[in-house]
Amino acid sequence: MKALLLLLFVPALAVAQNTQNAIKQGEEVFNKTCANGYCHGPAGAGAGAPRLAARGFDQAYIMNTVTRGIPNTGMAAYESTMSRSELTAVVAYVAKLNGIASPASATTGGDAPAPALSPDARRGRDLFSDAVRSFGRCSTCHEVNGFGIPVAAPISNIPANAAALKTLPTPRVSSVSAAGETMPALVLAKKSGTVLFYDLTVVPPVLRTESPASVQIRDASNWRHASAISAYSDSELSLILTYLRAAMESR
Repeated sequence: MKALLLLLFVPALAVAQNTQNAIKQGEEVFNKTCANGYCHGPAGAGAGAPRLAARGFDQAYIMNTVTRGIPNTGMAAYESTMSRSELTAVVAYVAKLNGIASPASATTGGDAPAPALSPDARRGRDLFSDAVRSFGRCSTCHEVNGFGIPVAAPISNIPANAAALKTLPTPRVSSVSAAGETMPALVLAKKSGTVLFYDLTVVPPVLRTESPASVQIRDASNWRHASAISAYSDSELSLILTYLRAAMESR
């Protein structure tokens, strides 16, 4: 029995030790590379760049951000400038700063590398979250691989082309009347005490809470997907679709 307990205990102890070692390494790399006053502060505090600690980031988002960076911002991509062990260690450390006690990348030796994207898919990925377009970008309402805001439901079917994307049916968009105004809206919940919905008349969409007695909901709406993606040309939309197909295949 003692031997059996030892066999069970030793691997668990090794995993815990590997996790702590990775987090310690990640802290050292973070302090040398990221916590320089111009970017992030020590222990994930805010400095020139936003605070990282206690933000509620999940590990997929952290890994994507550290690996790929954020286009058109000061957040660089470290996929080619850090070794795999350094990158996964930094992810583990930032995950710990966000309350993740046992980061997966630290205990499993790192996530499998993401499949390489074609040049068109990489360009589409950058367009998807293009900061130059402000809130007129796709990531304002959609989340893919940890990037973006999941206002809309997860993307499950990729339109064939730009024209199909513009005319994409939006059956979940309703017409909501509340507080003397009528608006296209994504209704999230209808409970006994509250109605929760996204108001699509403003960009980015505003999350509103109203009492059921003050809200009327009709299933139809004249809102069209084309109005949300008007900042993109057809050729740019085609590149975004190429990226979405690549992202779907990698899941």
